[in-house]
Amino acid sequence: MHLVTLQDNLLGISWVDSGWVPILNPGNVLDYFSERSNPFYDRTCNNEIVKMQRLTLEHLNQMVGVEYILLHAQEPILYIIRKQQRQSPTQVIPLADYYIIAGVVYQAPDLGTVISSRVLSALHGIQSAFDEAMSYCRYHPSKGYWWHFKDQEEREKTKPKSKKKEEPSSLFQRHRVDTLLLDLRSKFPPTFYQPKPGDKPIPVEVKKEPEPPTEAAKQEEREPATKSSAPAPPSKPPPEKRARLQ
Repeated sequence: MHLVTLQDNLLGISWVDSGWVPILNPGNVLDYFSERSNPFYDRTCNNEIVKMQRLTLEHLNQMVGVEYILLHAQEPILYIIRKQQRQSPTQVIPLADYYIIAGVVYQAPDLGTVISSRVLSALHGIQSAFDEAMSYCRYHPSKGYWWHFKDQEEREKTKPKSKKKEEPSSLFQRHRVDTLLLDLRSKFPPTFYQPKPGDKPIPVEVKKEPEPPTEAAKQEEREPATKSSAPAPPSKPPPEKRARLQ
C-alpha cells in the first residue's frame, strides 16, 4: 500500500539540480539522474553497481535486475530515460519512463493513469452539468415541470428592445376618434381655457341648464290632465250591409 501511494506522489513532483543544467549532454545525463537527491532514482539498480565497480554501461546487458538507460536525446532541452527490468541480454520489461526538460525531471504517467485521469475529468464535467441543470428545474403540481434560468431575467433587461414600427391610422380610425373626442367635450366641457401659450388659464362660465322635473312633478302633471280630458265619444256600430239591386 505504501508503494502505491509513493508512485502516485511521484507523478505530481519534479526534481532539478541547477548546477548540472548548463553542462547536461547525452554522456553525463545518466550521472545527473543518479544523484542521491533525485527521488526517482532507485539505489538498488544495476547502474549503481556498475558505477561502484567503475565499469562501463555495456556491462548492464550481462546483468539481471532493474536498470536505467537513455532512451532518447534531443539536445540541449529534452532527454528521456527508461527504467526497465532486465531478464536476459535480449529480454527486458519496461517499468517507467522519465523525461528531462531544461534540467527538470518528471515521471511520465502510464497509459492507465492517463485514461483514468481523462475519464474522471469527463465524469466530473458531466456530473457538474447535471447538477447545474437540476438547479434550474422547477416543479409545481398545477403547472408541472419547467426551466427557470437565473440569467434569463438579466439578459431580458439588458437586451435592447426593438421598437415596432407604428402603422399610420386609417381615415375611419381618425374620424371615429374625432367623434369620440367631440362627444366627450360636449359631456364634460373644460372649466379653464388658455388664450395663448404661457398665459394664465381663465375659468369658463358654465351655463346651468334647468333641472328636469322629478318623477313626483311629472305624476302631478299627468293627474289633472286626465281629469280635464273629456270622455271619449261612443264608438259607432259598423254599417249594415245591404243587398245589391240587380
